[in-house]
Amino acid sequence: MANYTYITASANIKPMAGKLKGIFVSAASATPTITVYDSAATTTTATLLGVFTPAAATSYILPLEGAYAKNGIYVVISGTVSATVLYE
Repeated sequence: MANYTYITASANIKPMAGKLKGIFVSAASATPTITVYDSAATTTTATLLGVFTPAAATSYILPLEGAYAKNGIYVVISGTVSATVLYE
């Protein structure tokens, strides 16, 4: 069963191993970008999902089992984004 966290700024979603299942972007403006890192803290050395420009009212669902993060899930947002991150 997937968990979810609503964010409007960069956030450490899960500080331990887990799976990124997807991201639903409800609002996006001001040249937004999202990058997801495999990190238990706020380090940006291991990229899990490369930088992309999200569109409002769009789901970015990862296929099959999702993307496994061995350390944790840290989502970095630039610009203005409101999103729900789905994870296990």
